[in-house]
Amino acid sequence: MIEEVSNCVVGISKLKNNGSSIFLKDGTTKLGLGTGIIVSENGYILTNEHVSGAKYSNCYVTLENGKNYNANVVWSDIDLDLSIIKINAKGLPYVTLGDSDNIKVGETVYAIGNPIGFEFQRTVTSGIISARDRTIKIEEEKKSSYMEDLIQTDATINPGNSGGPLINVEGKVIGINSVKITSAEGIGFATPINLVKPILKSYTEQGNFEEASLGIYAYDKEVIPYIDGSINIENGIYVIDVINNGAAETSGIKPNDIITKIDGKAINKMTELRRYIYTKKPEDDVELQVLRRGITTLVRVKLGKK
Repeated sequence: MIEEVSNCVVGISKLKNNGSSIFLKDGTTKLGLGTGIIVSENGYILTNEHVSGAKYSNCYVTLENGKNYNANVVWSDIDLDLSIIKINAKGLPYVTLGDSDNIKVGETVYAIGNPIGFEFQRTVTSGIISARDRTIKIEEEKKSSYMEDLIQTDATINPGNSGGPLINVEGKVIGINSVKITSAEGIGFATPINLVKPILKSYTEQGNFEEASLGIYAYDKEVIPYIDGSINIENGIYVIDVINNGAAETSGIKPNDIITKIDGKAINKMTELRRYIYTKKPEDDVELQVLRRGITTLVRVKLGKK
C-alpha cells in the first residue's frame, strides 16, 4: 500500500535544476524543494501553494521514475495554502482520495514526502491523528493569518514534506501536509482532502474550474477570540470584512454579520462554506441566512467570479 502511494509522490521545485534531478542534498534550500501527489492519470498534481507558487506561475516536477517536467499552476488559494499544477503526461499512477469528514482521533496515519533532498526522498513516517478541526495562527512578514479546520498529527513532518499526502491505513489520502510547529515536537498539520475534492473533480473530468466568489473575509467562531475577545457567537461564521463591489457587498452583507446557513444548510466552519461555494459557478444564486444585531434575515446573493 505504501509503495503504491509512494509511486504517486513527486518532487516539486520553484527553480529549475541544471543537473539530472531536483533531489539534491541541499535541495530544500537551493531549489525550494517540496512534495506533491498525482491525482489523475493525465498529469494533475496537488500540492501546497508555497511549494508551487501562485496561479499562472511555473514550477518543475520530478516523478518517481526520475523524469522531469515543466508544470503550470492552474489553481491556487493562499488562505488554504493549496494549489493544483499540471504537467503534460499521460498514463500516470495516481492516488485514491479518502473521506476526511469521517476520520477519528487516534487512528493510524502515514506521511510521505521529501524532507531534505535526494538521500531522503519519499520518506514515510507514521503516527496518529492527534486532533481534528484545529486552528493555528500564522505570522509572516509582520502579518497574521489563520488556518482553520486542520488535521493535527504526530507523524513527523519536515519542511520538504510540504504538499505531500497524509494517508490512512487503506492508503487513501485524507489530507495534504502543510504546516509544522517548529517550537514543539510531534505537532504537524494537514489540510483535509474533502475541501478540494470539488475542484479536483472539475479539473480531472472537464479540464477547467470556474471558481465562484462570495466576496467575504470570515472566520469560524473558534478564531474570533484571537481577533476580538469581546465577540461571542454560538453558531455560524463571522464576517470580518467584505470585498469592495463584490457579490456579498452588492447584496447587502456587511462586516460583523454572522452567516448561519447557505441554501438552508447550517454552516459553522469556513471549510463547509468553501466546499459549498466550490460546487457553484459564477452567476449562480445562493441564499444566506444572516444574523445581524440579533435579527435573522435571508439574503440572496449572485456569486461573482474569483
